[in-house]
Amino acid sequence: MGKNYIDIENDSGELLRYRKHVNGRGLIANGAKVHASALVEAGAYVEPGAQIAAGAHVGRGVWIEPDAVIGPDVEIAPHAHIGSGAAIGARAKIGVRTVVGRGALVVTGSLIGDDETIGDGERVATDRRGLRLAA
Repeated sequence: MGKNYIDIENDSGELLRYRKHVNGRGLIANGAKVHASALVEAGAYVEPGAQIAAGAHVGRGVWIEPDAVIGPDVEIAPHAHIGSGAAIGARAKIGVRTVVGRGALVVTGSLIGDDETIGDGERVATDRRGLRLAA
């Protein structure tokens, strides 16, 4: 039986240990909290301090930086990047290769399309079609 973790050296030379999430085999750093019902696909990384709620789906190649908060039933498409301290509200959908900046907020139920960039500290709300609302 293979080991259920991997050690990776970060840019500062620190060795971080990641465990494979039981639901999807994505890599979860020690100190991150991921609900057992969340799906974190293989190739995704969840950094220390990040939190992922029940029913969330994190696609392949997604990088969730430290202290980001992912709400219940959020869908994050492959290769998206969620910045440090960002918050994604319940039932929001984040598109393929979308970047959510450091400390940004995506409001509950928002639909963010593919290849979009949400700036650091920006607050975004959309309707069901993805049209931006005053947030």
